[in-house]
Amino acid sequence: MTTAQLGDLSTGMVWAAATVYTIALVAYTLDLARMVDRLPAARVAAAGVRSGGRATGTLVADRGDRDGATAAGGLGAGAGRVPGTAPGVGAPGRRRSKARGIARSTTTLGLVLHVVAVVARGFAAGRAPWANMYEFTLVGTLVAVVVLLAVLRRRDLPFLGVVVTGFAVLALAAGLLVFFIQADGVQPALDSYWLVIHVGVAITSTGVFTVACATSVLQLLRDSRGRGSTALAGRGWRWLEAVPRPTELEALSFRLNAVGFVLWTFTLIAGAIWAEHAWGRYWGWDPKEVWTFVIWVVYAAYLHARTTRGWGGRRAAWFVLVGYACVLANFTLVNMFFDGKHSYSGL
Repeated sequence: MTTAQLGDLSTGMVWAAATVYTIALVAYTLDLARMVDRLPAARVAAAGVRSGGRATGTLVADRGDRDGATAAGGLGAGAGRVPGTAPGVGAPGRRRSKARGIARSTTTLGLVLHVVAVVARGFAAGRAPWANMYEFTLVGTLVAVVVLLAVLRRRDLPFLGVVVTGFAVLALAAGLLVFFIQADGVQPALDSYWLVIHVGVAITSTGVFTVACATSVLQLLRDSRGRGSTALAGRGWRWLEAVPRPTELEALSFRLNAVGFVLWTFTLIAGAIWAEHAWGRYWGWDPKEVWTFVIWVVYAAYLHARTTRGWGGRRAAWFVLVGYACVLANFTLVNMFFDGKHSYSGL
């Protein structure tokens, strides 16, 4: 196949992957909507928890999940579980549904199409396929979907599937409609093996941070439901009773963010080494360099506050959201509106 044909194949596979992810998104949503009907009666019964004189229908066990709770070492075996609940699952008696099976299978199919798109793009460009915003979006969403499937093998979290597949669809659509450029070579400064190492690790870290952020969003919703939030008191939010407790979700988010932070640290170090090779200095206060360091500081502060200062619960979750907002700003605002040596958006 010619370079142009490989480029067209990649673009077609991206559209196909986005379409399949959309089907997965709908399936995850249907599975989520039916969770309440599949809950055992003991979980569905109102527990008498009230907020402002109004029953919320939340579990009594959830009242122990408060702001200061931490889960660095995980939960105690069987703590707060209803009889018959599998440890770490949070959805007792849940049977496999058709929607759940469709969601998992279409996510896997979308991932296969996604991989083909990335590989074809790499061959069309004749290099590692992550040298501009379109390619970063393409590979970053791929990593996020891989992390999602890895998490779903151990946790039954359709909400996570909704968020990550929804994010993947929006990101791929934005890549195709806004960031897309034809496959081509790179600037001389980027023609280095450091492109594979530095940018590849940065993309992987971003994908991990994406899933960790979605987990923290779920933690905040679950905790708000347990606190008797009137906004989440309706029947439409009762699926939150079937997901793991906030402390368990926090522990999962912490593990993901710890992995992402290690990768981001390597990104920062590798970037400095590459800058010395390319421009003769390790640090130059370029906008991208500054924001990379800002992200590192935010996540370092989060990990430090949670492990040594006792920060947990909602404060930790909001900290994660702030960190991911910095990641998005670094990818969008810095690439598109700031001039510097890292202005490789291709737009």
